[in-house]
Amino acid sequence: MAALPPACLAQAGPLPPAQTVRFPSADGRTDLTGYLFSPSGAGPHPAIVLLHGRAGPYSSRVSSQCTLVAPGIPSPCDGDTLSQRHLAWTAYWIARGYLVLHVDSFGPRGVAHGFGRHTHGAPERDEVNELTVRPLDAEGALAWLAPRPEVNPARIMLQGWSNGASTALNVMQRQADRAAGRPAFAAALVFYPGCGRQALLSRTPALDRPVQVLLGSADEEVSPATCERVLQRVLRIRQADAPVVTVYPGATHDFDDPGRARQAVPANRQAREDALARLGDWLDRVPSLP
Repeated sequence: MAALPPACLAQAGPLPPAQTVRFPSADGRTDLTGYLFSPSGAGPHPAIVLLHGRAGPYSSRVSSQCTLVAPGIPSPCDGDTLSQRHLAWTAYWIARGYLVLHVDSFGPRGVAHGFGRHTHGAPERDEVNELTVRPLDAEGALAWLAPRPEVNPARIMLQGWSNGASTALNVMQRQADRAAGRPAFAAALVFYPGCGRQALLSRTPALDRPVQVLLGSADEEVSPATCERVLQRVLRIRQADAPVVTVYPGATHDFDDPGRARQAVPANRQAREDALARLGDWLDRVPSLP
């Protein structure tokens, strides 16, 4: 597929309407909420599952209203109230012909508004942690997507940010450890994950599918140096023509957030433009699952 200018993708036209969907987490007890955006055409389409960070998937202007009031009562938040970043990436992938599924791990558990900075390890976050809880949500999304006729099951990708990025690394680790023959993600895009002992399942992760990790050297929430050390131990990854880890000098946490505050930092603008310019082409070239 021909590359489109990043500016065009970042400001793509109206999105297709979001379909609110429900599917079970692989934990066997949680009914998750998702927002499905479909490109034009019958497919089968490549697909990408998006995992939000610690602030949840919704715009900060409405996130306080999104917490589940009671079981069975709909949240006032939906696909139209996703954050700017999530909508921008949705537009990016739709423009490239991908079906997009956002997974809300927090709302169905009563914390759709997410968590503040520097709360990692707090007891209240244990029920939605990235080690044992959220990977099962991603696997539930994969199991729900793979048999759908409009989806190419050999080309289902994963993208996560921050807490969701650590989750994505853990999903890929779990996937590498499992026997073949089950649905799997073909690749993952991982934006500024936490890589400490409380965030990753292994200090020597072994991954068997292509993974891109993008970090900012001035990240104020996670340690890029820790991630670089940990990810240098990846031994079994099959990488295409891009490095496993990219560190953007001077970029902060949330460098791809299109909001004015983050994009006022020149290094963030450069990092975001680079990510938009190359990740779509890279993902298009990732080998399909056998």
